[in-house]
Amino acid sequence: MKPKTIEEYIDAAPAGLQERLWKLHETIKTAAPGAIEAMKWSMPAYSYQKILVTFAVFKNHTGFYPMPSAVKAFKKELTKYKTAEGSIQFPHDKPLPLPLIKKIVRFRVKESQEGMIKWRQ
Repeated sequence: MKPKTIEEYIDAAPAGLQERLWKLHETIKTAAPGAIEAMKWSMPAYSYQKILVTFAVFKNHTGFYPMPSAVKAFKKELTKYKTAEGSIQFPHDKPLPLPLIKKIVRFRVKESQEGMIKWRQ
């Protein structure tokens, strides 16, 4: 069965990764208070009017998807990680960079808020 909530997604992950995913979830919630939590494309997603970030667990890494603008904005801080246009891979054998993740999520919140202001004008 496909998880219907972020909590179900984390609970369905391998036992050795659940604590890691709970920390990621809490970090995102702290950086984006009031964000709407949902499952999108079978991944945990956090949004206001538009999606801020998503993540997914894989065999050897946690994929974090903060959109291309965030990957570009944090390029220097992300040199230790494999990245693509809108994604970052955090290997399971290394701790999650929670302070960096918090900064990235806050960047996306700011971007989202600025986008809504422009949209309303």
